Amino acid sequence: MARRPDWRIWFGLALTASWLVLGALYIDTTRGWEGFSKLPADELGSFLEGAFAPLAFLWLVIGYFLQKKELEQNTAALKAQALEIQRSAEQATIQAEKMAESEVHARQETFLRIARHVSAQLGSIGGFLFLSSQGAGVGPVSPDEMSKLFAQQAAQDPELFSRRLLEIHVQLAEPDLQHALFYGTPTRARHANNFIVTFERLMQRAEAVDPDFIIRDALLATGHGLVYRLAKRHQGLAPAHLADPAQTGIHINF
Repeated sequence: MARRPDWRIWFGLALTASWLVLGALYIDTTRGWEGFSKLPADELGSFLEGAFAPLAFLWLVIGYFLQKKELEQNTAALKAQALEIQRSAEQATIQAEKMAESEVHARQETFLRIARHVSAQLGSIGGFLFLSSQGAGVGPVSPDEMSKLFAQQAAQDPELFSRRLLEIHVQLAEPDLQHALFYGTPTRARHANNFIVTFERLMQRAEAVDPDFIIRDALLATGHGLVYRLAKRHQGLAPAHLADPAQTGIHINF
């Protein structure tokens, strides 16, 4: 769509035409066109300079205002462009944040799937620790009952043995007996150290995918987390050869 000329241009053209008409009338009424054509060159130049100087000034002023308007339009366009760039930058920032959130969410989902398997592993380790102290024909739990507990733990309740260990720890009351529950024999020490190492590896993964440590705190509040804290405390009181996983080993001998 063609742009309509600015009103200033029409105004300038009208004044120019009027000025030229007045100049022609002036020449016709004063000297006549024949006398005007016979003027010396210096007089003719002075006349034309005086006649067209107002027109030059007029178009200079008109050009100034037209340029000013154009500059204002360009400034407005630049401001609009800057605003659009800012909006695009904000949108890009929002998209980047959403992508980062999606990545964190995916990492957390992956961690939670891993955590379920590790929880089952911790349940088995807790079961061996429970068996070492309460079963195998040397404790109050019979082999048949122990088999049922392992079946229940494997089927639907990975924290079963952790809760039983917590109950026993409270019932023992005496610090020495409580300590013996975790580090009374090399076998129990091996299971306790294995539990600690496995849970700490899980904690490291949780901290890597959750900068707010919400998952880590939730893990510490589970049955496995409470057993870990008890085992960690007793590990600090155990002899060096029992407290060190490198010496006791973290593998289970059947």
